[in-house]
Amino acid sequence: MIFTAGQIAGILEGELEGNPEIAVHKLAKIEEGEHGSLTFLANPKYTSYIYTTKASITIVNRDFVPEQILATTLIKVDDAYKSFSKLLAYYNQVKNNKLGIEEPVYRSDSATFGEGLYLGAFSYLGNNVNLGENVKIYPNVYIGDNVLIGNNVVVFSGAKIYSETVIGNNCVIHSGAVVGADGFGFVPGKDGEFSKVPQTGNVVLGDNVDIGAGTTIDRATLGSTILRKGVKLDNQIQIAHNVEIGEHTVIAAQTGIAGSTKIGKHCMIGGQVGIVGHITIGDRVKIQAQSGIGRNVKDDEVLQGSPALSYGDFNKSYVHFKNLPKIINRISELEKKVGK
Repeated sequence: MIFTAGQIAGILEGELEGNPEIAVHKLAKIEEGEHGSLTFLANPKYTSYIYTTKASITIVNRDFVPEQILATTLIKVDDAYKSFSKLLAYYNQVKNNKLGIEEPVYRSDSATFGEGLYLGAFSYLGNNVNLGENVKIYPNVYIGDNVLIGNNVVVFSGAKIYSETVIGNNCVIHSGAVVGADGFGFVPGKDGEFSKVPQTGNVVLGDNVDIGAGTTIDRATLGSTILRKGVKLDNQIQIAHNVEIGEHTVIAAQTGIAGSTKIGKHCMIGGQVGIVGHITIGDRVKIQAQSGIGRNVKDDEVLQGSPALSYGDFNKSYVHFKNLPKIINRISELEKKVGK
């Protein structure tokens, strides 16, 4: 797609300095900008590159005043980083605005959908599926019986949405994600074998939820596994049955959350964190990467380590961890002196 500087300035409500007709067809880092590319300057560390970049258009903050002659056309905005992100979102919206039903697909006669549907080839819509308006289902997606999907939802290729799942508005589910598989429920018997506990609940995603590629969210044993409004999950995360995650909590890749744990709102959880089941984590909690959480966590705690300590205590303790060999040697020397 090709955009002119004038069009971009209009989209961003920015002030144009330069040629309004110059066009771009790709994006680039400011230090790697080429003719026909669009870039941005938000971090002052990169200011020197604006005088050497070959990018045709550069988005900058309104208070930027060049100290040298520029070869790039400027678009001045209140916040260059946010405006560039807005432009990326607009670009994706235009790029992904596919319409129509490709063939072959399987669509149950009882499945319904609103206007603006895109249904990619080899997709499957089960019985009583209900899709809202402007839903985009990419090829090779499976959607089971009685699934309810809101407006402006995108489900990328290869995702699997099991039966009874409820998905709110403006959600994005990336390739390979599995939403609604059985929870890990088994009962040990006297003979050492495990019997499966039927998983009869579902998964409920609130509005504006993003699910990363390869992430799995298990259905509840009873009731619902719930991700509330604005939750953002990275790739390859495991959410077990009956977990509840509060509004606007973000979780990085390879984290695993065991069953029936409740996580509050506005939490930030790093990559490869392990969280045991049946605990409660409060609001605004921050958990550093590779931490192990085995207890209830109060509001506003910041944790690190396995088992996790408060962030401050961990840093103080780490000073001693790395000095243990020296400390042991000193103790050995003292023991020898005392022995003499």
